[in-house]
Amino acid sequence: MPKNNRKSKANQASNNNNNNNFKYENDSDDEYSNDGASVYSYQSDNAAIPDVEEASDNVVEKYEEKLMQAIENASEKSQQTRTQALQVMNEIFMHHSMFDFVDERRVTILDIIEKSLKRGKGQEQAHAARMSALLLIQLQGDEDVVKSLAPLLQQTALDTSASSDARAKCCLSLALLHFLGGDDVGDLIILCQMFEGIFSGSYLKGDNTPSTANADAGGLHAAALGAWALALTLIPPGDVVSLIQTKQILASFKNLMGLLQSQHLDVRMTAGEAIALLLESGRAHDEEFLDEYITDLIEMTKLLATDSQKFRAKRDRKQQRATFRDVLHYIEEEISPEIAIQVGNGLTKEQLTLDTWAVHHQYSCICNALGSGMNIHLLDNEFLRDVFQMGIRLDPDQITTKKLSKNEKRAIQAASFKARTISRGKNRDKRSAVVN
Repeated sequence: MPKNNRKSKANQASNNNNNNNFKYENDSDDEYSNDGASVYSYQSDNAAIPDVEEASDNVVEKYEEKLMQAIENASEKSQQTRTQALQVMNEIFMHHSMFDFVDERRVTILDIIEKSLKRGKGQEQAHAARMSALLLIQLQGDEDVVKSLAPLLQQTALDTSASSDARAKCCLSLALLHFLGGDDVGDLIILCQMFEGIFSGSYLKGDNTPSTANADAGGLHAAALGAWALALTLIPPGDVVSLIQTKQILASFKNLMGLLQSQHLDVRMTAGEAIALLLESGRAHDEEFLDEYITDLIEMTKLLATDSQKFRAKRDRKQQRATFRDVLHYIEEEISPEIAIQVGNGLTKEQLTLDTWAVHHQYSCICNALGSGMNIHLLDNEFLRDVFQMGIRLDPDQITTKKLSKNEKRAIQAASFKARTISRGKNRDKRSAVVN
């Protein structure tokens, strides 16, 4: 690739993977979502502030009671009861930021997660793995959570007797724990090697034909690859180049390129985004990083960006083409996709811009854990706001703006209408008098 197409990346952040392919299932309950929405809509109504405070207190108490009941049910003998309790706890953690309440019960909740990861099966382990990341977000990056749960998550992720879904969620939560809890390069190298050991199951076979891994295994491999990419965003660009050259965090870049031929959409897309992320990081230190592979990589990416094979589902083709157009655009021009995320509403409306593959991937991974509660946490969770450098939350009472609210606009319009009506009425009276 010509050097004149390159931009200097010296001050650029690591890199990102918008991994839509290893998402947690969205088991959100309309009951939770609607209640949460009602609270925030009330807060925007300045005409009923006393009612807002009372409604907010009632809602908080309601979810604290539900959380307490779920904590109690999570210790029952029935696996189904425990699994349902974990699901309820996850839903509450997703949609509510409640540091003080959770902090007082951290030991109990940690014990629940540990027991479910050790003794649970299937969905119980999957929900417990997911809760690991949610608990760390609730407790704002507490190191004790990482120390207690990371070893168990790693053990379950490597347990071939566990379900693929549970192992996939353990991979993502393990990466999130290290990302949010902080780690040194040495630990990240070990983590990347572990993740590659899992997603290598989708490497090309010896005769260069795609792996025959089934759909469940493909989902696990995509999750492990996405977790690998998240860990990569924490490694400085100079170290990334050195570690790739010495094959300490990736056995072979050709193997990673081979994943683009996978039979599974999520593996192909995750691989494409991970490659863009890796190139972005390496090029920040060395403009010629992996240049020997660029020609073949562009050819493979173009095929995926224009794929119209009818045996693939229409939705899959559309999703794949959109992803690989962005990847190709970066490989050729070093232009990363830029996405603006709207956070909040009304006077506290903010915008979070994702302008590198690194930040995009970090956002995507956290969003996969929080689901539809991402917006709420970006408003209320100071720790998460700090992760994305959003600063202190804006206080509506301290904001001075010339923009009028809808109620104020209506009041002004009503007053103007009344004044016009009175004025016109007087003129009509005068015209009547002249006619007579």
